[in-house]
Amino acid sequence: MRNFNPIAPATKVASIKYAVRDILSVAAEAQEKGLEMLYLNVGDPNIFDFETPEVIVEAASKALRDNRNGYAPSDGIPQALEAIRENAEKAGIRSIQDVFISNGCSEGIEIALSALCNEGENILTPSPGYPLYTALVSKLCLEMNPYFLDESNGWQPDLEDMAKRINSKTRAIVLINPNNPTGSVCTEETLRGIIALAKEHSLLIIADEIYGELTLDGAVHIPLASLDAEVPVLTFDGLSKAFLAPGLRVGWGVLSGEESLLRDYRGAVAQLCRARLSSNHPQQYAIRPCLKDKSHLPALREKVGRRRDITVEMLNAVDGISCVSPKGAFYAFPRLDVPQEEEQEFIANMIRATGVVVVHGGGFGQRPNTAHFRVVFLPPEEILRKAYGKIGEYVKTHR
Repeated sequence: MRNFNPIAPATKVASIKYAVRDILSVAAEAQEKGLEMLYLNVGDPNIFDFETPEVIVEAASKALRDNRNGYAPSDGIPQALEAIRENAEKAGIRSIQDVFISNGCSEGIEIALSALCNEGENILTPSPGYPLYTALVSKLCLEMNPYFLDESNGWQPDLEDMAKRINSKTRAIVLINPNNPTGSVCTEETLRGIIALAKEHSLLIIADEIYGELTLDGAVHIPLASLDAEVPVLTFDGLSKAFLAPGLRVGWGVLSGEESLLRDYRGAVAQLCRARLSSNHPQQYAIRPCLKDKSHLPALREKVGRRRDITVEMLNAVDGISCVSPKGAFYAFPRLDVPQEEEQEFIANMIRATGVVVVHGGGFGQRPNTAHFRVVFLPPEEILRKAYGKIGEYVKTHR
């Protein structure tokens, strides 16, 4: 149009990256060459041989048939909120001040940070960690402040590094436990160390525990908020991962701690929940039934555990790759013996040559002078074996 200037996007959007999806542009190049595509990049159980438990499907379907299709209360329907509270209390979380339901944990986390942080402030985020947090830091005009996980200690958070990074503009500590992308599960000692730092510096802890029900080898997930009734903690969980229903977009937050410390923040979260009207309504009717019936979990853990074993065994057999065995979730974060500055291009070329789609480690954060990549070990065992065989051959000939 004449005399009409182009519509310029906000400058902050340029810094928003999401490596898990961004890598698909490289995968498209391999697909155009006619290669067999083996996708190990997205943590979506339902695109593989996993099915949502019938108790969830039936409850959500019944709600649709019963015309529960209008707006829900802004924080969630009463029966779901009650079930979430009961489940949290059963896990040992005390001093619960509020519960709210969100469109997946992603929306809940954005609400939590929007209610907490002003422009120019920062939150401590794990490195490696889920890219959503770094994307939200950019979107909300916050400052990056990552802390490292210690690969030599089973990817436990490095408490000394965390303590050094806290400053006058730090508002919260984010903990992903079990961790995405490493699959680590925090020890009680680590969790108590994080609580001590939060108390010393008056920080909120955002405990992302969406994989809490999905531990392997008998590893025990300890809800951080269960260890201290006073420290302010916002615990997130949902139906996406252990309950095999990511597309329903049902997550929730449980705010716990000393009431006087959380009164104003609780009000800010509620205000933002009201502003977006409500989260998905019919799907909320699945929350109570699935929290009462977790009978699918033992078989799920066994199935995922076998695929984890294949992953660790085959990747550690490759000269140039080392892989810490995950204790939870369904991700591994193998170390790659290439210079860090070459990591992203090495992984991109591997995808183009093999059709095996993984995500370069820099997309999740990592220590300087190290290189990694993330794999999702949800695909069937024969697919994993084929994919790791191709990775091994490529690394052997191109490293």
